[in-house]
Amino acid sequence: MKAKDTTRSNRDVEYIFVYGTLRKDVGIEMYHVLARHARFVKDAKFQGRLFDLGDYPGAVPSDDPRDVVHGEVYALEPSVRDAVLASLDDYEGCSPGGEAPSEFRRESVSVTLDDGSSVSSWIYLDG
Repeated sequence: MKAKDTTRSNRDVEYIFVYGTLRKDVGIEMYHVLARHARFVKDAKFQGRLFDLGDYPGAVPSDDPRDVVHGEVYALEPSVRDAVLASLDDYEGCSPGGEAPSEFRRESVSVTLDDGSSVSSWIYLDG
C-alpha cells in the first residue's frame, strides 16, 4: 500500500500574523479559537509601529526600519479559513470589505519569520 501524501502546497494555506491580545502568552478566549483552528508557524515581525489604544494595541505600517512589531504567525487551513477569519474579524471590529466604521482593517502584508524567511500574511491594522 502506498503512503498517502499529506503535504499541502503553500497555495492552500493562508497565514495570519497576530501581535496583541491574540498572542498565545495573553491567553484570552479568542486566542484559544485561533489555536484550535490554526497551526502555530513561528514568531515573526512586521515593519510597523504599535499604538496604545487602551486595552489593546493597534499597528500601522512604517517605512522606518527601527519600527518593528513582534508577533506570531499561524497557518489557516482552507477547510476552516473563512470561518476563523470571520470570527477574528468580528473580534477585531473589522467590517467586511473594509466598510466604515471599523476599528481595524485586515490586510495582506509581508512578515519576516524568525528564520529570516518571509510570508504573505493577514494582519489587523489600525483602521
